[in-house]
Amino acid sequence: MRETAGRIATTVSVLHRAGALRLDPPPTFLRVAREMRRWGPGLAGAVAAHAARNPLQVALIDELGPQTYGELDERSSRLANALAAGGLRAGERVGLLCRDHRFFVEAATATNKLGCDLVLLNTAFSAPQLRDVIAREEVKVLVHDAEFAPMTSDDGPRRVLAWTEPGVAGDTVDTLVRAGSPVPPTPPAEPGRTILLTSGTTGTPKGAKRPAETPVDAIVGFLERVPLRGGTRHFVVAPMFHAWGYAHFGLCILLGMEVVMRRRFDPEQTLATIHRFRPRSAAMVPVMAQRILALPEEVRARYDCSSLEIVALGGSAIPGDLAIRWMDEFGDNTYNTYGSTEVAIVSIAGPSDLREDPATAGHLVRGADVKLLDAEDRVVPQGAPGRIFVGATASFDGYTDGRTKAIVDGYMSSGDMGSFDAQGRLRIEGRDDDMIISGGENVYPREVEDLISMQPEVLEAAVIGVDDDEFGQRLRAFVVLHDGEELSERAICDAVRSSLARYKVPREVVFLDELPRTSTGKILKRELTRA
Repeated sequence: MRETAGRIATTVSVLHRAGALRLDPPPTFLRVAREMRRWGPGLAGAVAAHAARNPLQVALIDELGPQTYGELDERSSRLANALAAGGLRAGERVGLLCRDHRFFVEAATATNKLGCDLVLLNTAFSAPQLRDVIAREEVKVLVHDAEFAPMTSDDGPRRVLAWTEPGVAGDTVDTLVRAGSPVPPTPPAEPGRTILLTSGTTGTPKGAKRPAETPVDAIVGFLERVPLRGGTRHFVVAPMFHAWGYAHFGLCILLGMEVVMRRRFDPEQTLATIHRFRPRSAAMVPVMAQRILALPEEVRARYDCSSLEIVALGGSAIPGDLAIRWMDEFGDNTYNTYGSTEVAIVSIAGPSDLREDPATAGHLVRGADVKLLDAEDRVVPQGAPGRIFVGATASFDGYTDGRTKAIVDGYMSSGDMGSFDAQGRLRIEGRDDDMIISGGENVYPREVEDLISMQPEVLEAAVIGVDDDEFGQRLRAFVVLHDGEELSERAICDAVRSSLARYKVPREVVFLDELPRTSTGKILKRELTRA
């Protein structure tokens, strides 16, 4: 009983500190409570509640300028009513193929108000991938930016243009907003779900169904470690169709923050945006931080980024000593978050953790537990690497095709290998299918990649296993150097040999201009096997 009371007290304290719980005057409290009771704790409820609290508060800032919570609430209701008048019904699916801007947010909020499922589509899809996903997920309405119009077809779902361009005709979010009633639609009997697409690096990606409502434990677990604050400004640099960007966008709206967004990522323009709008916090994928640090020193020096107290990195592993180099440049503001679309957030490393070990994934968050299992599903000894299985309150509800991840004793596979250090911090060794067996020894590419990436001349590196008649497999390293730098294959191998066992030294080094990546920065190692 005492433990439960303490947990409740901690939950209240964390939510109050973050601004999710506020001491409003009675009239305001009643208006907010009414909207939350009407819509529930999802996106629609958060937008309506903040509009009821202060309709003039800025919700987002994009290239078109600021938009208030009151404007977002009304426009999303108008859009929802117009879509419903066109035949869209609760439980049906809306596909969203947009970059980061207000029309993305309006469409997502309207979809939630109707009780429809939202399918977040990757802006890097090929036309065949897009057609396959739209058909498989039974998308009824496709909201897309005009730039993606050539990928759509007349025999597909109803199309609505979001960000428009001259010469592209059709219904737009703006025209539907003007046509729709401003009266909020009748709340649905059941909330819609968000469907995130995962493992789409080749072939058709899988649709992962997230729970209709994020458990409070998961929200509190994140906010305990990453001290976001309601009423402050947050820059979502990561793409919002991706789980990492969308999670930050949703959490910011829940807390009543101002969300800064830009349609495309550009390293220098990101610094210029931080300099101009002075956000307190930002969310990026590691390759974005990497590209910023790769800018010439004189370019980085033009912009004042001292407003940043929090830079949350997620979506892929932090390479080498990137966290140290970022903090040396921008201050100790870096948080590394480990998780996946399927198991949600598992662990978080703060600045002090990353100073000690720049590759650590940190300590487990509230609501998540981890077992490290061997090939026979037995728990491995302390310090030994094993397959990561997660017991989490925020795990997904399976793929839309009926499949799910491997589960052992109620714990779900993350697909990664990891180990715990002496301080109880989780360290990710790599994907469980990335392990290389060379001469009978197990090699996890991550530690070799990190060591190569720490060389001053190296921008980034990736290591794969290739078939070898003598050793079964051998290591092949792919290396991208900084502009103007030179480094020999022998120097790279000597650097690895000086720190790691002989069987971990690459037998071959291939220099590339860039590594193949997904739109969210994950390295496409399948592409490297063909290089």
